[in-house]
Amino acid sequence: MVRIIGILALVLLVAAGFVVFSVHSPYSGANGEVFLDFPKGTSTRAMADELTKAGVIRYPWQFLAARALRPNALLQAGEYRFDRADSAAGVLSRIARGDVYYHEFTLPEGSNIFDISAIVERTKIIKAADFLKAGTNVALIRDLDPKAITLEGYLFPSTYRITRRTTAEQLVRVMTDQFRREWKTLNAGNANVHDAVTLASLVEKETGVKDERATVASVFANRLRIGMKLDCDPTTIYAAMLEARYRGVIRQSDLASKNEYNTYRHAGLPPGPITNPGLASLKAALSPAETNYLFFVAKPGGGGSHNFSADYAAHERAVAEYRRGQQQAH
Repeated sequence: MVRIIGILALVLLVAAGFVVFSVHSPYSGANGEVFLDFPKGTSTRAMADELTKAGVIRYPWQFLAARALRPNALLQAGEYRFDRADSAAGVLSRIARGDVYYHEFTLPEGSNIFDISAIVERTKIIKAADFLKAGTNVALIRDLDPKAITLEGYLFPSTYRITRRTTAEQLVRVMTDQFRREWKTLNAGNANVHDAVTLASLVEKETGVKDERATVASVFANRLRIGMKLDCDPTTIYAAMLEARYRGVIRQSDLASKNEYNTYRHAGLPPGPITNPGLASLKAALSPAETNYLFFVAKPGGGGSHNFSADYAAHERAVAEYRRGQQQAH
């Protein structure tokens, strides 16, 4: 009897050793990366079956055994990415710590709501149309900007991570929350948020040169002070985009458009931001440089910097210089 018990104990010990070895042995039966989405409430058995079918583990019992070895582990819902050999124990550990796969994307400074919707759609998680619809939920920033028309200007340029469960509504809330955090760092006091963000959006689109932003802002501030039209090309482009007629170049019909965003026809700031400015442009809008400039035009050579002028005669000379440079380049 003692001998039989000893044999059984040895068999159990060997079996236990085999199970432990098998549970911790790396395996990969999949070709390339595998994505598995486990909805909330998915059972351990269902996870084991899906993992096996996808070739992430060899047998369902391995995952169940790994679970038995960690009975208190909380398996978390979400989408997981498997791209290398791993053991059943390792896979369970990842799911237990919620190592969910995030789709990451970056919004460059100066992206407008149409640009962002296209970037978001490329993740294949949120449709552009859904994002544009969510972008009209001005209730998210109504306390900051009572005059907001859409969330344009408040979808802060940054890097974001989303999962397959992220909705358009959740994403715009994350973006506007990021704007709030960044705005708070500016210590803007009682500044008019609507006007500041609108001006910053014009600055963002007019120059990519960091050191020029405050100077560009001063040109617009000077024009606003004397009631001179801003004549800002990006507002004309935005007006054409709103009417779905922009074709990559500004036409005479665009300059003559009566759209309220067209600052060639209407004095003052446009009704709202035309893009989503970064922190540097927001700072420039809040604290423009002190200049007497009323004009600026790109310098020849395509470097992105500008010539600034206080009077029209000097501006015409700068424009002529730019045109000569363009002709020589071609």
